[in-house]
Amino acid sequence: ATVSVLYWSGATTHSKMDDPVYPLPYLQDLAGKHVVAKLKWGHEYRGLLAAVDAYMNLQLARCEEWIDGSFSGQLGDVLIRCNNILYVRGIPEDEDIDAKDEEE
Repeated sequence: ATVSVLYWSGATTHSKMDDPVYPLPYLQDLAGKHVVAKLKWGHEYRGLLAAVDAYMNLQLARCEEWIDGSFSGQLGDVLIRCNNILYVRGIPEDEDIDAKDEEE
């Protein structure tokens, strides 16, 4: 399975696959799916992508906070402002993300 990861780097975005990825349609396609949003300072927020706006702000439902790879707590509904995001990736349905983190 191929996993796309969208990186924010100033005015451009890059995909690991070197194909152009347009960020807004990418995020809109992830709406209703589970995602990981990593912030610039290393915190990760995992939850259901409930909404994304034209500025690429994210609304996550049933959100969990992870700091340095450790579960920090359940947050519920969260709004993440776009300028704080380092990258966003979808979590494949068959991926057990908790088990992956325990191995690292």
